[in-house]
Amino acid sequence: MELKTMKTRTANTSFTHLRGLKLAALAIGSSFILAGCAGNPPTEQYAVTQSAVNDAVSAGGTEFAAVEMKSAQDKFKQAEIAMHDKKYDEARLLAEQAEWDARVAERKAQAMKAQQTLKDSQQGVQELRQESQRTVQ
Repeated sequence: MELKTMKTRTANTSFTHLRGLKLAALAIGSSFILAGCAGNPPTEQYAVTQSAVNDAVSAGGTEFAAVEMKSAQDKFKQAEIAMHDKKYDEARLLAEQAEWDARVAERKAQAMKAQQTLKDSQQGVQELRQESQRTVQ
C-alpha cells in the first residue's frame, strides 16, 4: 500500500512541476514577443509612408487635394516625432494613417487631372465642330 501512495504522490508532484514549467515558459515567451514588438522601430512602414507622400505630391496632391495632403503630411511629421521619442506603436499607427491619407490625396489628384483632361478634350471637340461648320457654310 505504501508503494501505491508513493506512486500517486510522485505523479502529482511531477504533474504540478511540469505545469509550473509550462506556465513559466509561456510567460517568458510572451514577454519576449511583447518586448520584440515594442522595441522595433517601424522603419519599413515609415519608408512606405514617405514614398506614398512623395507620390502624392508628384501627382499634384498639394494642388488638387490640399486637405488630404495636409493631413498626410501632418501625420507623417507626428510619426517622425513618435519615432524619435521611441513610441514605436504610435509611430506605426500614425505612419499607416499618413500613408492612406497620401494615397487618397494621390487618387483624388489623379481624378481631378483626368476630369480636367476630359473637359479640355470636350472643349477641343466642340471647337473643331464649330470650325468645321464655319468652313461648310
